[in-house]
Amino acid sequence: MPGTVQSIERAAAVLRLLAGGSGRLSLAEISRSLDLAKPTTHGILQTLRKVGFVEQDRVSGHYQLGAAMLRLGTGFLDVNELRSRSINWADPLAARSGEAVRIGTVLDGQVLVVHHVFRPDDTFQTLDVGSLLPIHATALGKALLAYRADGAAAPAALDRFTSRTAGTQRELTEALRAVREAGWSAEVEELHRGEASIAAPIRAYGGLVVGAIGISGHVERICDSHYRPRPALVANVRDAARAVSRDLGATFRGGAP
Repeated sequence: MPGTVQSIERAAAVLRLLAGGSGRLSLAEISRSLDLAKPTTHGILQTLRKVGFVEQDRVSGHYQLGAAMLRLGTGFLDVNELRSRSINWADPLAARSGEAVRIGTVLDGQVLVVHHVFRPDDTFQTLDVGSLLPIHATALGKALLAYRADGAAAPAALDRFTSRTAGTQRELTEALRAVREAGWSAEVEELHRGEASIAAPIRAYGGLVVGAIGISGHVERICDSHYRPRPALVANVRDAARAVSRDLGATFRGGAP
C-alpha cells in the first residue's frame, strides 16, 4: 500500500494547531510548536492561504483559520447531529446549574437555538427551539462569533438592546478578544434587563467551533454582587461544552477549551 503524503500530514497539523489555538499565531510559533523549519512552515502556510484555508493578518503577519476552512467545518456537521450530541449533556447542566440551557449555532448572522432545556423549577417558561437570537448581545453568540476568522457572522450594524450592549465594532472586537482569552463568554443585561447568561464553544473534529452551549437566568443567580459570573457556573458550562465536543470528535491538550 502507498505511504502517507508528508506535505498533507504537515498541512493538517498546521490546521489543527490553528483550530485549537485561542487566537492568531505567528510563523515562529507555528514552526516551533510543530518542530518544522521556518521555510517549510512558511510554504505550507502560503499554500493554505491561497486556497482560503488560512488567513494572514496584514498588520501583525500572524495566521488564523480562513473562511473556506470554517465553511467546510460547519458544512459537514448537520444541525440535528449537534442537537443529538448535546442532549445528553444539556439536562445534567440544567440540573447542576439550576438554570435554563440552550444550544445554538450560527444561521444568517444570528444564533439559531437548536435545543432548549427548561430551568428545573415550576415557573412558566417558553420553548426557544428555532428562535433566532442577536449574535452580538448573547453569550451563545459571542462564544460562536469569537472563533469565526471570516467575520461573516458579525452584523455590520450593532443594535443596542440596553445600555450594556456592544454598540460599536470596536466594543465587540474587545469583547470577542476577551472570550478567546478566557475560553468562555458572558452576557450581563446586554439583551434584557435583569437577565444574564454564560456560554462556551462546542468544537468538532479538528477543533473547529460548530456550536455553543450555555445557561441563562436572572442576573442575581448567574452573577455575584459585582456582576461577575459565578465561577462554579462557568465551570459547569465549560465542562458541558468539553463533553459535547469530545462526543463530536474534538480533542484537548492540557485541559484547554
